[in-house]
This record gives sequence, structure tokens and C-alpha cells, in this order.
Amino acid sequence: MAQQQESPSGAAGEVFIDDTTDAAAREEAHVSRGTVRPITVVGNPLLHKECQDVTEFGPELATLVGDMFASQRAATGAGLAANQIGVDLKIFVYDCHDDEGVRHVGHVCNPVLDELPAEQRVLDDNSEGCLSVPGAYCPTPRPDYAVVRGQDIEGKPITVEGTGYFARCLQHETDHLYGYLYIDRLSKRDRKDVMRQMAENTPRYEIVPND
Repeated sequence: MAQQQESPSGAAGEVFIDDTTDAAAREEAHVSRGTVRPITVVGNPLLHKECQDVTEFGPELATLVGDMFASQRAATGAGLAANQIGVDLKIFVYDCHDDEGVRHVGHVCNPVLDELPAEQRVLDDNSEGCLSVPGAYCPTPRPDYAVVRGQDIEGKPITVEGTGYFARCLQHETDHLYGYLYIDRLSKRDRKDVMRQMAENTPRYEIVPND
């Protein structure tokens, strides 16, 4: 997920991971082990199909997470899914501030979004962008609260809670791993405008061209 140009609680007793403590140090540790990879863009087949589940948790997965954090930083992103660097696996990383300015850093393997009851669904229609749709932004309504369940790189169950912009990030990255981009949620008119923006702007980072 691209950084914005502008800048509820879970069930009783639910335990969410702490992804805010030592956020900068943890992000730096991942980046130091990683290699920057180019970003796939809309039209690449990997972005338009559901990714495979992560089933092996070990050194190779840890290396991938390092590469993802390094690539995310190089592209100045707030989140990055594995298929955005050409890897067909259900895992995303994030380095994202919420609306209160709190920094969240982490990763989720095999993420599943909780379905919010209608009475808890408050839509936020702020602008959204994507590293795989470089240079383009469009208002995209999403719930302002999200809970994602999955596993960490050791295979342990984790639950991540997000509000505001961080909730948008969690939803955006989970969508990626099931073959959807934010532009798939737009009207034909808005999608056409986003593609025009993309065509008119030069990416700030290396991309994988679609031949």
C-alpha cells in the first residue's frame, strides 16, 4: 500500500499482538537482512489471482520478510504483499501509522479478515493508493476498523487490530493476497481516472514492466 499523501475495540478479552513497541528497531532489523526487489504493477498475473498458503515456516520465509521490508522502505510504502515482489505466497508486511500517529510494524501470514457486523461498520472514504498502481490515488470507502487473523513467521497464531489508516492498510494488503487491488473496488469512471494518473506519472521506485 502506498503512503497517503495526506495524512472500537475487539471482543472482550481478545488479545492482539503488540506491533508498536520498538517498531523502528524491528523494522531496521528486517531491512538490514533484506534485498530490495522491484515492484509488480497492475496487469501482472500474480496480482490478479489468489496466492498460495504459507505452509513452511523457516529461514527462507524470514529471508522473504527481510526482502519485503527492504522493498517496502525503498518504495516508501506503508504495506507490501508478497505478490507485489513476484512471490506467490500469502504474507504481507506493514510499517504504518494509525490516525493517532502511532507506528505499527509487523507481518501476517495467511491473513483472514474478520467480517464486521453491519452495526459496527463505519466507512472511511479517504484516498487510497498502491505501490502496484504507482502515482495514482482515489477515494476508496473501507471500514475504519479491522481485525486480521493469521500466523507469524514461526507459524504461531496472531491477531492484529487496526483503526483508521492502519485498518485501511490491513484490508488493502489482505485483498492483495486474494487477487484484488483497490481499483477493483472503484467505479469504472474512477478506475479509468486512476489508470490515467498511473500513465501520466513516473514511479519513484523500480517496477517490473508488463510485457
